[in-house]
Amino acid sequence: MNPYAKLENTQSANPFAKASAYKSTSVNTSSPADLVLMLYDGILRFLNNARSGFKIKDPVEYHQVINQNLQKAQAIIRELRSCLEVDKASGFGDTMAGLYDYFDRRLQEANMEKTIEPVDEIYDRVTIIRNAWDEMVQRELKNATPVQQSDPSSEVGTLDLSG
Repeated sequence: MNPYAKLENTQSANPFAKASAYKSTSVNTSSPADLVLMLYDGILRFLNNARSGFKIKDPVEYHQVINQNLQKAQAIIRELRSCLEVDKASGFGDTMAGLYDYFDRRLQEANMEKTIEPVDEIYDRVTIIRNAWDEMVQRELKNATPVQQSDPSSEVGTLDLSG
């Protein structure tokens, strides 16, 4: 076998590779505020998936879809809770910690009892927090002073064509 010969790719490329690369780049280049927004979006996506699980007729799939998606939503909530700096945030950190604990407890109840009402409640509450967070981020971006750019003509040298 010639080590310099071109090998033909016999396997098809992973169709999810580009999406995975985009997602990875998106996460790695986002600001902390945008990452929190992504986490809230993830909670909402998993809660929505769990809600759709309540419509499934097959009992095994019904339990699996609800359980898996509620656990994923709870994992994100627990991560948000663990990232709070309660000591530095005065009352806000305590309030958010209590709220995240409540969310986690209600989703655990929903998973154990297989009831949709707690899922709907937490979905609505997380939506409100997510939208408030997004509004805060947008206001911060709007109020941020733009970086002063110099006049482009001052950066470009002159070319003497007089010969």
